[in-house]
Amino acid sequence: MGRTRKSAEDRKREIIDAAIRLAAEKGPDRVTTQQLADAVGLTQPAIFRHFPTKADIWAAVGNEIVRRLDTGGAELAAMPPADRLRALVSRQLGFIARQPAITAILFSRELHAENDALRQHFEEMMRDRRLRFAELVQAEIDAGRFRPDLNPADAAALTLAAIQGLAMRWSMEQRRFDIVAEGERLIFAMIDTWNAPA
Repeated sequence: MGRTRKSAEDRKREIIDAAIRLAAEKGPDRVTTQQLADAVGLTQPAIFRHFPTKADIWAAVGNEIVRRLDTGGAELAAMPPADRLRALVSRQLGFIARQPAITAILFSRELHAENDALRQHFEEMMRDRRLRFAELVQAEIDAGRFRPDLNPADAAALTLAAIQGLAMRWSMEQRRFDIVAEGERLIFAMIDTWNAPA
């Protein structure tokens, strides 16, 4: 019985998955196309038939990470805005825990110095998340549940910065603590300080 030939899309998905896995293990800056080829059982020229450049591989990785990021569905839409904000924080922390390569990629030379397309991709993702957080904060202010003097843009930026800082600490401490539990403890305590006086 002969081997089933994989489609180009299936091969691309394998290469992207291998890049994410290797980025978590070695760091994005140290992942080579030869390592990718070995991981998926291809030759290096075959990798370049699917992705003409290494930058194209990382751009595809960025697209895949955004696709995998769970932003919630109908179950979140029914929640009050503050509960939705907490749920989104929890989901983002859970996503980081399941995809440890994200932290490595976000703080890599590949992102900051060598791949403008990938950097812009993540910049847009962060901007969208920040705007969504700000909208939820504004809705709580409008409802009288958050302090009227709270700046929604600042609150959203602080929330996202807290997630990123915690992700960096989790990575530096070799993932020795539960990032979801620690993040919920710290970030939810910060959100509680925004409540309007009783």
